[in-house]
Amino acid sequence: MPISKTKALLIAGTGSGVGKTTIAMGLMAALSRKFKVQPFKVGPDFIDPTHHTRICGLPSRNLDSFIMGEKGVIETFVRGSSGADFCIIEGVMGLFDGLDATEIASSAHIAKILKVPVILVINTHGVSRSAAAMVKGYIEFDSGVNIQGIILNNIGSDRHFKLIRDSLTSAGIDIPIIGAVPKKNTFSIPSRHLGLEMAHENNSEIAELANFMEQHIDIDALKSIAGNFKAPELNFEEQHEQFNVKIGIANDSAFCFYYQDTFDSLKRSGAELVFFSPMSDKLPQVDGIYLGGGYPELYAKELEASNTRHQIKRAAQDGMPIYGECGALLYLGASLKTDSTYRMAGVLGASSRMTGKLQALGYTEAQSVMDSPIAKKGMIIRGHEFHYSTTECDRDARFVYRLQRGKGIFEGRDGLMEYNTMASYMHTHPASNSFDEFLQQCSKYRSGLS
Repeated sequence: MPISKTKALLIAGTGSGVGKTTIAMGLMAALSRKFKVQPFKVGPDFIDPTHHTRICGLPSRNLDSFIMGEKGVIETFVRGSSGADFCIIEGVMGLFDGLDATEIASSAHIAKILKVPVILVINTHGVSRSAAAMVKGYIEFDSGVNIQGIILNNIGSDRHFKLIRDSLTSAGIDIPIIGAVPKKNTFSIPSRHLGLEMAHENNSEIAELANFMEQHIDIDALKSIAGNFKAPELNFEEQHEQFNVKIGIANDSAFCFYYQDTFDSLKRSGAELVFFSPMSDKLPQVDGIYLGGGYPELYAKELEASNTRHQIKRAAQDGMPIYGECGALLYLGASLKTDSTYRMAGVLGASSRMTGKLQALGYTEAQSVMDSPIAKKGMIIRGHEFHYSTTECDRDARFVYRLQRGKGIFEGRDGLMEYNTMASYMHTHPASNSFDEFLQQCSKYRSGLS
């Protein structure tokens, strides 16, 4: 499935906080005025992609070589890029920062897998000639990464720019500077405990951001570099087992962490997706429920007040397959303590509380030690965890996952199971674990065979 006409580049930074997110978003906004722009995000992040989607009008997709593998990265890119004029990939952390001391899951690894040109963003605040040392180091560190342009962020003045430009020339660096962006605080996006605010919570002016980038970045040079991209080809096995089922997906401000690839995978397998809000909607007539992560702690009062939590508990007791991730674990338990203690769905024998400090952050790898709504016993699943809560389980709790990497709920165990309901702190992706087992169980439930 070739996408030979698609142009692409990856916006990387020398480290976190150098401005690559704002610059990537601004370039997406500028190019989207005339072109169809498909956004991507390196890593497992759920939040940045919501801003990409709002700007480009197309769902942003994640590229993560640890969770998805190289083939999964290529497949997501090829599928997502079909028909796009430009693809803008926002990197993660510093260009070479990956899993432990490896390149896996880094922006550099994604750039090498896709053979995509890289634009390097440098924070120039407080440096001049040292910028040349940074660029030279990044160029020479891994010759397999194709850095084709430089954007200088937080430039202080024309003289500051000239000092850096001349330093690069003196160092024999012939990679072009395609942008010199002055500091502008009005484009910062507010943050909270799980990262930036979601796109629907932020009213940043897209047109103003696009104008700003067009003023300070050579868009023609950027398009030329993107044109050097030669798209990969991948022949998919398009045949999927088909399941005639309806899946209820919790989708609101409390449950909003989902991968577009998951929705697409479910649809390709014949599932009809029915979106609902556990805060304000009745549980729809469905054959299974999927609850993603998000911010149930911010809406605990509304979740307690909604009768939907009782409907979900009755569905669970009836044997309906229910799968939840992270925030869903807090909701499916008996209670959640934030500013007060709120009653939740009561499906799982556990209670959770917010702690005010980070409890787990990083990639996970789990072995399934029993059958569950999402996986058969013995399967190895990769994902990630990121939470500020702790969960205390009943003494007879059953755990589906034994973690080979990660923290989980308790002593390296994750995936709390009750009835045909399972919820974990681990977020998963269909490239690591397809939802076929979940759909199979939903099909059995629909037919009254569960």
